[in-house]
Amino acid sequence: MAATLVPPSFLFRFSLPVRHAPRIPGTDDKLLNLSEAHRLPDLGPIEGRTGFADVRLGWNERGLGISVEVRGKKKGVIGRQPIPSSADRLRLWIDTRNTQNIHRAGKFCHEFHLYPAAGPGPKGDPVAELRTIDRARESPSTANLSLVRTRLEALPGGYRLEAWFPAEVLTGYSPGEQAKLGFYYHFRDTELGDQFLSMGREFPFDYDPSLWQTLELGGT
Repeated sequence: MAATLVPPSFLFRFSLPVRHAPRIPGTDDKLLNLSEAHRLPDLGPIEGRTGFADVRLGWNERGLGISVEVRGKKKGVIGRQPIPSSADRLRLWIDTRNTQNIHRAGKFCHEFHLYPAAGPGPKGDPVAELRTIDRARESPSTANLSLVRTRLEALPGGYRLEAWFPAEVLTGYSPGEQAKLGFYYHFRDTELGDQFLSMGREFPFDYDPSLWQTLELGGT
């Protein structure tokens, strides 16, 4: 009976390896170019869901890069909107101290929103925002988001959205001292639906770091 009431992913704590990528970020037309080896596993099948987005991560001492590739679309992207849920967007939660025994975010916890276009509609370059996490005890230091680099590449039936988050915008980021990060994502495509790292909306992952998973920053 309990198995039908509790999502299977809630019963596990996932630790996901992230490969070192010493050459990122690259040029504006080849920002990340992360290989298949940098792809995060799709945890959706544990919940009976099939993911539609290929999510990849790479890191080095200078920062963290993320790439999301979407296929199977018939419509164009929807950029930032007055109502955020009406846009295509990637929401990222990053805890540079991996403090998973707390239920309210602290100063090392970040929530970024990444839009494929500045909007409204499909116009303008991709844009990143730093949001205040609901119920947070403390917030990270004010970040200069102009340092975040983004790129959108059109693909047949979809697109690839990339972002580079330098250490300067990640309070406490120090891979030499802390090689584990708390991490969660929710990707919303207005045409294809929602993709979550693990559990879905039935749990308050948007403000509770104890529900985030762990990234292990490893070698090549």
